[in-house]
Amino acid sequence: MKKKQVQGLRCKVKRTCRLNPEPCALHQCGFTLIEVLIAMTLLSIMVVLLFSSLKICADSWEKGESKITDVNEVAVVYNFFQRHLSIAKPLWNDLSEEEKVFSFKGKAQSLQFISSFPASAGRSGLQLFSLDLQEEDNEQVIKVTITPFFPVAEGEEWHKEEVTLIKHVTEFSMAYFGSIDGVSEGSWQEEWLDIDFLPRLVKINIKLENEIFWPEMIIDLKITGLTNNADIRIDNINNPGNTDNAENSDQPEVVQ
Repeated sequence: MKKKQVQGLRCKVKRTCRLNPEPCALHQCGFTLIEVLIAMTLLSIMVVLLFSSLKICADSWEKGESKITDVNEVAVVYNFFQRHLSIAKPLWNDLSEEEKVFSFKGKAQSLQFISSFPASAGRSGLQLFSLDLQEEDNEQVIKVTITPFFPVAEGEEWHKEEVTLIKHVTEFSMAYFGSIDGVSEGSWQEEWLDIDFLPRLVKINIKLENEIFWPEMIIDLKITGLTNNADIRIDNINNPGNTDNAENSDQPEVVQ
């Protein structure tokens, strides 16, 4: 009886091995603990490398965005001075009852001049720009105040607009190149006050808290002579936003 059972068991084993020619040893039917640990270790290393690559990509993207922002900030400030300061008008500020003074006033950390916006801008006509360094929320900022430069009716006031040009400023200085008496050789001056004509050049230095390099800006003023205020005002009324013709006018007109 036992002999028959053994023979039957052998037949079953043989049939199984014939159907599955691969070895049927017990130790080859699954993974050992060491194999599982090795696989988990390799998977962990791959995940760490993947996340490290993603972090490097994210940091590079953030640095690129920051660099673009810094470059755009420099471009905005430079365009402001190049667009408005370069075409400053040598006019007298005689619109109020106060003493008549020349419109251009330059100090080491403040500047006042008269210029205009392009025809496409919402504000037309001449504008009085006042630029200075101020303290705001425990940091230094450069602010620009824009005031229309034309007479107003009695009882009315000019509508002033104040905008922040740049924040996080650590150093800000300006210098002016020209001949103070109009005869001697020009030189750089820290101030341009009580002079009835414009300087030839304006040098602007700005440094920020992030220590990003800002190139020294030198603005060439296109007009340095005197212009009759009456010409500008008449042309301003007839052609708002266009003041180029007034500079070349040969026959001054008088405001009635």
